[in-house]
Amino acid sequence: MRNGLYAVLLAACLALPAAAQEEPIRNTIQSQIDAFLADDFARAFTFASPNIKGIFGTPENFGAMVKQGYPMVYRPAQVEMGELREIAGNLWQRVRVVDQAGAAWYLDYMMIETAEGWQINAVQLLPAPDVGV
Repeated sequence: MRNGLYAVLLAACLALPAAAQEEPIRNTIQSQIDAFLADDFARAFTFASPNIKGIFGTPENFGAMVKQGYPMVYRPAQVEMGELREIAGNLWQRVRVVDQAGAAWYLDYMMIETAEGWQINAVQLLPAPDVGV
């Protein structure tokens, strides 16, 4: 019994670091989406990591990439935060987005903590889950 209790407590303690970051990470992602909805690419760019900023250089270039490559994020009809997971030392936030046409999309946001707070370091579009299988 003692070993079982120890295992439960250990699992709970290991989950705390990711769980403690859940709200600020979700706020970062939602704040960037809110900035896209307002066409405020300068503000949206502030939530991108230094790596992403280095790749795109300007808020305008970044905004053009999002409009072209992630239209469901640029103009979502609905956003639902899913599970925050740690994978190979990185935190990934699952997000379900419903686009203006009603299609659901699943994305994983890789998050990093910087001096400016939590920032988005990558976004992966995930395959749609099987329906009716």
